[in-house]
Order: sequence, then structure tokens, then C-alpha cells
Amino acid sequence: MRAWLLPEGSDGFDKLSLTELPDPRAGPGEVVVAPRAWSINYRDFAVASGTYFGGALAQPAVPLSDGAGEVVAVGDGVTSVKVGDKVQSTFFQGWIDGPPKPVPALGDGKAPGMLATQVVLHEHGVIPIARSLGLEQAACLPCAGVTAWNALFEGGHPLKPGQQVLVMGTGGVSLIALKLAKAAGARVIATSSSDEKLERVRALGADHVINYRAIPDWGAYVKNEFGGADKIVEVGGTGTLAQSMAACAMLAEIALIGVLSQGTPPEPRGLMFTGSSIRGIFVGSARMARDLNTFVDSHRLTFPVGETFSFEDADKAYLHAWGPDSFGKTVIRL
Repeated sequence: MRAWLLPEGSDGFDKLSLTELPDPRAGPGEVVVAPRAWSINYRDFAVASGTYFGGALAQPAVPLSDGAGEVVAVGDGVTSVKVGDKVQSTFFQGWIDGPPKPVPALGDGKAPGMLATQVVLHEHGVIPIARSLGLEQAACLPCAGVTAWNALFEGGHPLKPGQQVLVMGTGGVSLIALKLAKAAGARVIATSSSDEKLERVRALGADHVINYRAIPDWGAYVKNEFGGADKIVEVGGTGTLAQSMAACAMLAEIALIGVLSQGTPPEPRGLMFTGSSIRGIFVGSARMARDLNTFVDSHRLTFPVGETFSFEDADKAYLHAWGPDSFGKTVIRL
């Protein structure tokens, strides 16, 4: 089989190399999946640079958590899937349902990575793709899609029709959250520093758009102009958290997801005035992934794929996804 590898101690995605490895075999309870589409997430750059949880890679590793393809072999005792099924990976192989579990995530150097033409996974580490999606779209959902679903529909305050959602930027989580929120009957406010990208976001259904360079105090602007947001998909981190707190409607929830911008953590007492809360999000369980796919099928949703690259050009896909022209999900296909 062919696979892309990051070396031991990798300090950047420029260290990726395409290599030949032995074809894997499925053990008891395992399946061999032949991925045919993959997508890149922000955390994949952290893995490649050695800054992900746990530090630099201790040994060569296949990267990426997100892939979709076909089951080509099953091991003894496998009953949940069969050869020929179209499936997608689950980010955490050991988190089936219930509270979060501290288990390795695909593509982190401690669990298998997906960027190969064959991958062995546990039978419960894959789920059927949404019937309404092709493999390229399905490959966008294991990390970013489940993260967006968790942010909007899990926890103690699931999104309701008529509520208002704030999404930041034009990355995969934010644009998938936009599509999910609109399908659920919510209004969406979106931010970006690019007017051109904001027009594309408006075309996807955003009700209001804000250029945060033109309006630096965009959090207060959301509160004053639109009454605040009930759900905030916070992908920035400490650098934007104060703005998110300023944007809260009464009893809002900030879904704390990302670390894209650094800064001094804000004074939390601002939450007192709206009774709002912050909920930490780290992707989600296999059950959430199944619920997401059911929702996708029931609403016949599709998601924005920015650019697509061949498997042989996966290194170029990384370069594009890291650059200023990326929009939505960057996809690799065979």
C-alpha cells in the first residue's frame, strides 16, 4: 500500500513523504478500510509541527484523522460492517458514547493515521457515511463535522429554531456549523477579515456578516446590532474569547473549540451579566457522528469543499490548507 509519513521528531508538514508499506491485515474485531478521500484539519498541522498534545512524534507516523472509503476486509468476530460498506473514520476510536474519554485520536502518532490507501481500524471505529453524501464530502465530517455538531446540539442547551449562532472565520468547523445551524432553523452571524470570503459565506446562508478588521469590537457589535448570539462557535481561543463573551445573548453558550489566536485569557466575570457559560469541545463520540449523519440525510445537506488535490499531491494540499486562500475544507482524493 501507499502511505504518507511524517518522520520521528517532525517539525513541519514539509517533512511529509510518500512511501510504500506492507498491506495490513485485519485482526479480531478489526476492519481494513481503503480510503478514497481525506480532509485536512487545523490539528493536523500541530501534529506535523510537533506541537500537538504529547509533543513531537516519537516514531514515524501516518497523519490525518479524517477519511472515507470502502471496507475491503474484516477480521474474526466483526458484525457491525461488511466488505463493500462505505464508511468514514471516527476521530476517537475508543469513544463510542457517553462522557469524553481520554483516548488517542487518529493521526496523532499514537493511533493509526488515515492518509494511506489501506488502514486497519476497530470495527467500532468506523461508521456508515451519510447516504446523501459522496466520499469527498463524507471525509470532511469525522473531526470538523462532529465538532460543529457537538458545539450546536450536544450539552445542556441544544440549539433551537429561531436562535442566533455566531461562527468565526471560514474554516471547516465554522462553515459546517453554519450549514447545520441554518438547517435547524437558526440565524447565523459570520465573521472574517476578507470581504470576498464574507460574500461566499453569505451565499451559503449567513444572515449577517462582519469584517472584523473593519469592526474591531465585533463582539459588542453583535450584541448591540443583533441582540447577541445564543450559541458561539469559538474557534479562536484566548485571543478572541473576550469578544465572544461580549457577543453573548442572555443564557448563551460559548463552545470553546480552537486555539487559532493567542492572547491573555479574559476576565470571566463578563459571563455573570448574561448568565452565559463556556463549554469545552474536543470533537465528539461515534454516537454524535451517527446523529450528525442522520441529520445530514434528513436535510439533504452538502458542505463547502474549497479545493481538492490528488493523493499524490497531498503535500500540496497541506500547503493550500495552511495558506490564505483556503475556504472550508481542503480535500485529498484518490
